[in-house]
Amino acid sequence: MKIATYNVNGVNGRLPVLLRWLEETAPDVACLQELKAPQEKFPEQAIKDAGYHAIWHGQKSWNGVAILSRKDNIKEIRRGLPGDPEDLHSRYIEAIIDGIVIGCLYLPNGNPAPGPKFDYKLQWFERFRLHAAELLNSGQPVVLTGDYNVMPTELDVYKPERWVDDALFRPETRAAFQKLIDQGWTDAIRKLYPTEIIYTFWDYFRNAYGRNAGLRIDHFLLSPQVKDSLTAAGVDRQVRGWEKTSDHGPVWIELKV
Repeated sequence: MKIATYNVNGVNGRLPVLLRWLEETAPDVACLQELKAPQEKFPEQAIKDAGYHAIWHGQKSWNGVAILSRKDNIKEIRRGLPGDPEDLHSRYIEAIIDGIVIGCLYLPNGNPAPGPKFDYKLQWFERFRLHAAELLNSGQPVVLTGDYNVMPTELDVYKPERWVDDALFRPETRAAFQKLIDQGWTDAIRKLYPTEIIYTFWDYFRNAYGRNAGLRIDHFLLSPQVKDSLTAAGVDRQVRGWEKTSDHGPVWIELKV
């Protein structure tokens, strides 16, 4: 079972890129972030024509998450995180596919930090951590994937000294990610590639992609019931080099199920 995550940075504007990637790599499940489209503007028919069923949580201009599956047994079980009924951001959706709970998330950026946006990031992170703990306690196989907007270690960022005050790399953010991991989650990329430089995001500016001046901010966290079935993982780096593409590259794992 191949599961992928991809921050598309605008599902309609990048639709040709998304469809090409789906055709060339054929993941069984694809989790998308930053749809930047209201619920009614999601390109459902184009996704269906590409061979995928979809559930999505849209939002005008910002945010938005979706889960695509090649099978029609996708069962939505949650949209939005518990803990703050006034939070209307479309940042989380959860489904069961082939007996695996898959959570797709777009964690807040948090810049500028410090400030209200950074406070919101940390509050969202804590709500997510509490929900993740409940998922772990359920004993179900769980995969939590998406754009976490966190570089967990210095290995995950090009020239880390330039990022010390950024919301994605501040000590509070990295501590929140580590607190999540400490519940018992496994970082899939680091399980297979503990010391390699691997990036998932390259800015549009200063030829970041060409220089490989990137960040690793898109992650797969696996519950104990899933981690031992992990057989492969990687980044479709070449997609970042396509015309009119997202500033993220798709990330994927393969599970033996």
